Amino acid sequence: MSKIFTVEANEFIHKLSEELKNVKEIQAPEWSKYCRTGVHKERPPEQDDWWHIRAAAILRSVFRLGPIGTEKLRTKYGGRKNRGVKPEHHKKGSGSVIRKILQQLETAKLIKQAEVGTHKGRVVTKEGKELLNKVVGVKE
Repeated sequence: MSKIFTVEANEFIHKLSEELKNVKEIQAPEWSKYCRTGVHKERPPEQDDWWHIRAAAILRSVFRLGPIGTEKLRTKYGGRKNRGVKPEHHKKGSGSVIRKILQQLETAKLIKQAEVGTHKGRVVTKEGKELLNKVVGVKE
């Protein structure tokens, strides 16, 4: 079992986001300052480096759950929509944000598209696993 599963998730994602800031392929687009992360959110994220944090969280999710696609990640990063006096419903997260991050991670060669049996989606590459192990502190 990988040591990545045993470390605390928030601390791991924060360290991984710091590493991803050094990867030139992963940059927040200009429009990311104004967009929300889903229809269930009322405001855009307040953190300046939220793009790298989300990219780190998505990379960890692809490692844990892969092969995984955009729709499953949209469900994972969705939340409750406040509809006033009406009952709340779950809404999916922003597909554009997730899709662009997945494309950037593919360009950086940290993930790739794969098919395992009937499941199709993205999985972590050897370079991606090396980066994850580097953040955890495992030497191979």
